[in-house]
Amino acid sequence: MAKRKGKGKGFSLENPGGGGGGGLSMPGGAKGGLAGKLQEMQQQMLEAQEALGDKTVEISAGGGAIKVVMTGHQKLESITIAPEVVDPDDVEMLQDLILAAINEAVEASQNLAADEMNSITGGLNIPGLM
Repeated sequence: MAKRKGKGKGFSLENPGGGGGGGLSMPGGAKGGLAGKLQEMQQQMLEAQEALGDKTVEISAGGGAIKVVMTGHQKLESITIAPEVVDPDDVEMLQDLILAAINEAVEASQNLAADEMNSITGGLNIPGLM
């Protein structure tokens, strides 16, 4: 408990009702008003974030020679390499194709996540909700 002395008599950070809990109270109770809407939005965002693990993006590079599947949580599920692109004399090209496909998959997965969150928040950037 903290109290400020001097000017501004009566200012207190303590909870006058006792017990735990935060100091933010909104008219309409915990589920009403702005606080309730923010809690609901936060719950929707958590559920959407969990659901992203079940969604995937599939990216190909090199005209389909390399295919990458990644989840909405940016976890690789698979990499498929066409046999004809494997050239022991040009390993560098294969490495470049794999990197390009993975980087594109990461970007697509991040865009998927952003689109999901924007559908909930309406494009608002609300710090602290995620």
